[in-house]
Amino acid sequence: MEPRSFRKAVEADIREHELIAPGGEVTVLVSGGADSTCLWHALRELGHEVSALHVDHGLRGAESDEDAEFCRDVLGAEVVDGRGGATEDELRQIRYAFATDKLRATGHTTSDQVETVLYRIVASGAPGLIEWARADGVVRPLLNRWRDETEAYCRAVGLDFRRDSSNRDTKRGLIRDEIMPLLLRLHPGAEGNLLRLASRKTAPPELVELLESAEGSTRLDLSGGRSIVREYDRVWLERSPVVLEGEVRWGPWRIASERKGLKVRGWRPGDRLAGRTKKIQDVFVDAKIPRSEREAWPLVVRGDEVVAVPGIVEAEGVLAERVAD
Repeated sequence: MEPRSFRKAVEADIREHELIAPGGEVTVLVSGGADSTCLWHALRELGHEVSALHVDHGLRGAESDEDAEFCRDVLGAEVVDGRGGATEDELRQIRYAFATDKLRATGHTTSDQVETVLYRIVASGAPGLIEWARADGVVRPLLNRWRDETEAYCRAVGLDFRRDSSNRDTKRGLIRDEIMPLLLRLHPGAEGNLLRLASRKTAPPELVELLESAEGSTRLDLSGGRSIVREYDRVWLERSPVVLEGEVRWGPWRIASERKGLKVRGWRPGDRLAGRTKKIQDVFVDAKIPRSEREAWPLVVRGDEVVAVPGIVEAEGVLAERVAD
């Protein structure tokens, strides 16, 4: 481990993600472990104005007292009473409840990212990730560094650090001590493969079902005035119907009418002209409208009946003009 190179890499991540202003103030939330101790030292060496804060949950008796003493005496940390939490989530909320008026930094590493991805896959079916910066003013400058790197850094600069004996009893400790070693036995690339899932989004089951099937036609409301429509092997995004009161803009079309009860929407499989048997699909074919344009073409409808197809089929009292390409 070459400490200067390590710090240079951390500084590059800070600049890229705009985590801390050059030479800016930051409060490091320290536990006494290698990750937060490494972060505290590295940020000081990079020229930041660093303070430290240790939240003492008092869960391990004398060991908790020794952690607090280490953070106070070695890292110059302010020690605050964080007792009262019963679950991991409650303890986390307590830790983040202090120094909310300051920019805070935590020692989360790539190793933590991998463990988080694995836990969230198991708990929710979606990977999720630790963000570089939280909305409440907490930043994670070490997210590109592995846990063994932070320990090596501390040894290289002569910094002692604490080991939390209760970690093995937490969800993260279970993953770290038991599950990840088994996964690495199963495949040596397990950590890297999990890490690649960190920013991958998963589709809701309804969307997966819509996309996987090529039979018939169906639609899925995405809210916000949008729906996904599939007809056999074709899929497109459709705007929800818009009431035609006065004038409506639909893509390059300006559509106006004083008639009551009309709406503008996109084409749907099975649509037919009002009072006729002719399908709108055949109307498009006869007008030589490319298939790629049909899903976005506006229709003027009353209920389920198509009364006008702008630019192709006119209707009394409906004016349609193409104003832009």
